[in-house]
Amino acid sequence: MPELTRFFGIIVRMYAEPGEPHHLPHFHVYYQNYVAVYSIDPVEMIGGALPRRQQRLVEAWAELHQGELRENWERLQRGQLPYKIAPLR
Repeated sequence: MPELTRFFGIIVRMYAEPGEPHHLPHFHVYYQNYVAVYSIDPVEMIGGALPRRQQRLVEAWAELHQGELRENWERLQRGQLPYKIAPLR
């Protein structure tokens, strides 16, 4: 699964299933032993759990990069590699 970015111990990845119907556009977040899934539009947690601080960081990052997340989702669904996205600093 391609990694889009990592910051403050948080890893953001996105799965691809080219040619297969997939769920709504979303990305996966990993932090220590936590895993969460976020929808892209609107940016909200749709599964899993994260500590509150990391949840706020991911949501802030995703809001800043929502267009890039949508573009990467479309690229992956077409069988293309995603672009890296700048981390939160």
